[in-house]
Amino acid sequence: MKRYLIFGAIGPFIGGLLLLFATTVASGYWADTHWSEVSKFFATFVKSLQYSYLFGVVPALMIGAIDDILFHVPRIRPGLRICIMGAIGFAVAELMYGSRGPDSGAIQFLLYGLVGFVPATLSSWLTDKYADEHAPPVHST
Repeated sequence: MKRYLIFGAIGPFIGGLLLLFATTVASGYWADTHWSEVSKFFATFVKSLQYSYLFGVVPALMIGAIDDILFHVPRIRPGLRICIMGAIGFAVAELMYGSRGPDSGAIQFLLYGLVGFVPATLSSWLTDKYADEHAPPVHST
């Protein structure tokens, strides 16, 4: 149960922040922005946080379910599971958001892929560190 709480809490927060960042980069906001205007970015993030959770909780829990399935496969170690979750998150976010807007290219591909990669990897790592009940080693006599 802790796994789903971690994915549900971390995923939409980090994913919403990165999605807002990717959208602002694609729109050219950061080209003429000075450091004094960065507060507008974070104010927009705070105002849109409720929508990040509204639309991001279900996909985050779905990624958490995949992580839970991979956790129960004995041959998949935590490091490999974290890498698999990152790849799945990257692919899903790229498919969902990659075709947004008029621009396309490597930068847009990478930015929208990171929207899924970072929350999936971070959440999977946190569940490995705090939520997984590791079985004690079996000693044969």
